[in-house]
Amino acid sequence: MSPVPALRPPRLKAVSAFAMLPLLLGGCGMTVLDPAGDVARQQGQLVMISTGLMLLIIVPVMALTIFFAWKYRQSNRDADYDPEWDHSTQLELAIWAAPLMIIIALGALTWTSTHLLDPYRPIERTAPGKPVAGHVKPLEIQVVSLDWKWLFIYPEQGIATVNLLALPVDRPVRFRLTSSSVMNAFYVPELAGMIYTMPGMETKLHAVLNKAGQFEGISSNYSGAGFSDMRFAVAGMDEGAFERWAAGLRGGGGRLDAAEYLKLERPSEKVPVIRYAAVESGLFDRAVQMCVRPGQTCMAETMHHDMMRGGGGHAPVNDAPQKPGEPEGGLLQSPEEHKTTPHQSAPHHPEAAPGGHAPGHQSNENMTRNDIPARPGATPATAA
Repeated sequence: MSPVPALRPPRLKAVSAFAMLPLLLGGCGMTVLDPAGDVARQQGQLVMISTGLMLLIIVPVMALTIFFAWKYRQSNRDADYDPEWDHSTQLELAIWAAPLMIIIALGALTWTSTHLLDPYRPIERTAPGKPVAGHVKPLEIQVVSLDWKWLFIYPEQGIATVNLLALPVDRPVRFRLTSSSVMNAFYVPELAGMIYTMPGMETKLHAVLNKAGQFEGISSNYSGAGFSDMRFAVAGMDEGAFERWAAGLRGGGGRLDAAEYLKLERPSEKVPVIRYAAVESGLFDRAVQMCVRPGQTCMAETMHHDMMRGGGGHAPVNDAPQKPGEPEGGLLQSPEEHKTTPHQSAPHHPEAAPGGHAPGHQSNENMTRNDIPARPGATPATAA
């Protein structure tokens, strides 16, 4: 009797990996599909509904593929054989009607959810069956993505933090976001979807957190060397705890002014949490306008100046003062001053025009003859 062969190492590795799979998956969270915020929850439901609609056609197709491969295998002599078959109206209706209905349903779902979950649109409820009361004022938080950290300014409370976002539970939040340098992306999976931050621009995001706890936010758009550590803590707390947290922060800490902001603006990695007890007024708006640094002109002022100079029309491209005797550029000239410029590739002499000589003459082929301007002291050259 021959001995039982030992299990080969590759197979042993495969069996071990398969056995460890439940343990590995046990540590995975379902944050996207079971978040702590109502907006993120609606987005998760949208993902589930869309996936279910697509599975209505994917699962039957995969099942029928296996069924046909098994039924019409070569060894099955009982399968029907009809080489003259070429069309079935019932089968065509089934093949095209089901996907068409799914596409219509997905289109309607996408259209409605795109408007209902628009990040610029203020939320109308804090949870299912809990509409936002008319007297409730959303908490405004101003967000600036820096290299490589996050700055959060609370204008109502007059405080600011770096890499720490504190949120009251069940209160609508209105984020105003911008970037100090490159484009980035603000993403708290427990709260809402991703929203981009761009320099010189302001984006908005409305959301609500329904559960107290400790969560994490990330940067979901690559922005350089420190991108991997560009994370921030998210603390959810009830309204009373949030007010006590803000009051405690106002009681001690530094002041966020233009000079401190310019220090934060410098690239740095793995920055710990920083707290500020006071914030210079209008700092976020100047960050959006890219004029925090002393002497910088805000973009709104520049555009207003250009519009006034252009008389309400298109602003001139070059705002430099005109030198005495210097001709005006084309944008500043009046229409009657505009003149035509000779086309450099036109024939230089009438007799040299293409077709002016017998077939085969060189001028008949020379359609792009240009004169190359000569440098000072050099003889002009001609290139064909």
